[in-house]
Amino acid sequence: MIKGKNLISVFFAAIILIFSNWGNETMAMDKTKTIKLPAPSVKSDVSVEECILKRRSVRTFSDKKLNQAQIGQLLWAAQGITAVNKNFQFRAAPSAGALYPMETFAITPDGIFQYLPKEHELKEIVKSDKRKMLARAAFSQDFIAEAPLIIALCSVYSRVTGKYGKRGIRYAHIEAGHIAENIHLQAVGLGLVSVPIGAFDDKETAEVLNLPDDCQPLYMIPIGFPQNDGKGK
Repeated sequence: MIKGKNLISVFFAAIILIFSNWGNETMAMDKTKTIKLPAPSVKSDVSVEECILKRRSVRTFSDKKLNQAQIGQLLWAAQGITAVNKNFQFRAAPSAGALYPMETFAITPDGIFQYLPKEHELKEIVKSDKRKMLARAAFSQDFIAEAPLIIALCSVYSRVTGKYGKRGIRYAHIEAGHIAENIHLQAVGLGLVSVPIGAFDDKETAEVLNLPDDCQPLYMIPIGFPQNDGKGK
């Protein structure tokens, strides 16, 4: 049985241990890596009509990497902030009720990153190359692992079903289509090629992306420079 000074010593030791652990957890949270992306361009020499004309689904890519400006431009086209009105921020793609259920992830040779639209930043989720694992999760579509960038669109359905019920699921799927087309057209505008991917194992893909339970993968878009003439279908 602990008495007197020994009891006081144990008490203070416990307090020190608790605060020590709290400090370590706080430091771990503070170490979360974020990357500030270059400001997106809002003008180009390529028209929307030309991007529509030239868009193709291409499954072969050169080994050239995308730079941060190109990655940032694609993510801005997907979910970037396009205007601010009082306390409301407009995004590049429309969303039912402006509820924005979509979370956007960039997968590169350097790891997996979550796009933060308000900050126009990338938050590091996984620090290793997971492209081969993602290709396996997509029923061994091996070309996915060769893309220098894969954008994954994932939905938190509860953000829309809370207001619209089950129909909110449809709205989320429609929104994924809006976002994806923006990405495909922006890729053309940057001299890149892309391909839409909907065939993958949901559970395995979610595990590779390290998604929370309420976030479901809907769409993957491998993007890169054309290997030859960029022909596709």
